[in-house]
Amino acid sequence: MNPTYEGRPLPRPRDEVVDQGLGFDIGTLLSRRRALWFLGLGAAGAVLTACGTSATTTSASSTATASGEIPDETAGPYPGDGSNGPDVLEQSGVVRSDIRSSFGTGSGTAEGVPMTLELVVADLAKGGSPFAGVAVYVWHCDREGRYSLYSQGVQNENYLRGVQLAGADGRVRYTSVFPACYDGRWPHIHFEVYPDQASITDSAKAIATSQVALPQNVCEAVYAQPGYEASVSNLRKVSLSSDNVFGDDSGALQLGTVTGDVTAGYTVTLKVGVDTTTAPAAGGGPGGPPPSR
Repeated sequence: MNPTYEGRPLPRPRDEVVDQGLGFDIGTLLSRRRALWFLGLGAAGAVLTACGTSATTTSASSTATASGEIPDETAGPYPGDGSNGPDVLEQSGVVRSDIRSSFGTGSGTAEGVPMTLELVVADLAKGGSPFAGVAVYVWHCDREGRYSLYSQGVQNENYLRGVQLAGADGRVRYTSVFPACYDGRWPHIHFEVYPDQASITDSAKAIATSQVALPQNVCEAVYAQPGYEASVSNLRKVSLSSDNVFGDDSGALQLGTVTGDVTAGYTVTLKVGVDTTTAPAAGGGPGGPPPSR
């Protein structure tokens, strides 16, 4: 039988009570700090999911403080980090801020609604201070739901993949395009955190692997634009609570905060708490394959 706490089953039975996720923490009132976070940031995130199709949402705080450790998630079947075939992290030019175009031998450029991704990494082992110097590898599918290096037609491209090094504020920023919703998965962005740039050539050295969930109202606004037609029906077939990655807590610590609109583009921000005192539990595995094209 699964262990319980105060009569409630633990959603992550192998972890400590304090590592059961935000939803469980709030339900049991483990700490005033997390409760206050939920009433502030977390409640705002919940509103984003339910408030319809407004194109502008609330911005996130600029501090590096995170409310808890980012959940470990699968890198999915298309990481491109050398763990299951292609390795973009071995290629010169992968450290870059604009990931829309391929580099090296690739020549393609991903089209779509402009998106800036900002991840603010906090070092939970040092009281939540900014995690300066970490290398963050980001990747996601294109407007058609394809992953470069893997999907039919873009095997020779490496766009929408790149590494940035966190500054003194723990922040990394990427210029990209809004990803599609492909069949079987909630719209998302993958990332891995490495202790430094020298470590990125070995995927086993990642200290965190997780995913950013995108708010429903923003997705609906984007998918009404030309080129995203397939995403409209795919989004209707999935929800945050049913997704095979975010479903355990509806992405409570992974739901990005978004500002902007479809004309000027969007900025997606997420606070990422990394605890180097815990062993990473993520890796390759199911993530829902994108459609072959």
